[in-house]
Amino acid sequence: MNKVLSALFAVFSIVFSTVGLSACAAESISKNETETSKVETVKTDSAKSTVPTERAIFGAGCFWKVQYIMSKVPGVVKTSAGYTGGKIDNPTYEQVCSHTSGHVETVEVLFDPKKTTYHKLLEAFWANHDPTTLNRQGPDQGDQYRSVVFYTSPEQKAEAVKYKEELDATHKFKKPIVTAIEPAKKFYNAEDYHQDYFVKNGQVCH
Repeated sequence: MNKVLSALFAVFSIVFSTVGLSACAAESISKNETETSKVETVKTDSAKSTVPTERAIFGAGCFWKVQYIMSKVPGVVKTSAGYTGGKIDNPTYEQVCSHTSGHVETVEVLFDPKKTTYHKLLEAFWANHDPTTLNRQGPDQGDQYRSVVFYTSPEQKAEAVKYKEELDATHKFKKPIVTAIEPAKKFYNAEDYHQDYFVKNGQVCH
């Protein structure tokens, strides 16, 4: 890997090294469904105006940690913890944890393309989890914890594939990367108690 990319990984690793990742263990409360789209507008409280945003979805283990990490990337407007890639509508946390729904714990990221790039999000994604372990992150095991990039456009797919190939070619990780790169399916917001969990509770999964 070139020096610039290595430095970026080092920065992200240092910034988030104190953030640890729990396994499934809470009761469902409520959730809202979000439709799949690449470009959305988000109302800002201060300016009381709409900000054009692009949309990205990542799965990198327990979504408590992933949401916190992505929310700290400059240019990110909003993050939501939720479920993607499954075979049933409106999944509950229990269904996801029981492996009956096929969903992945993911984080939906809305970002301002004028202030950051999809490439920056990919940097944060790959620098802050182990993409070489299949269906596992630390002590958390199960297909809901798999490493996956859900792309929302052909451009995102191409960029994610290229980035993954560069990481493998430069042996950034000792083992081959198993991160899947798949088209985004419908994203369902997780229950309220999962949202911004680290901010509210000061802890993440492990």
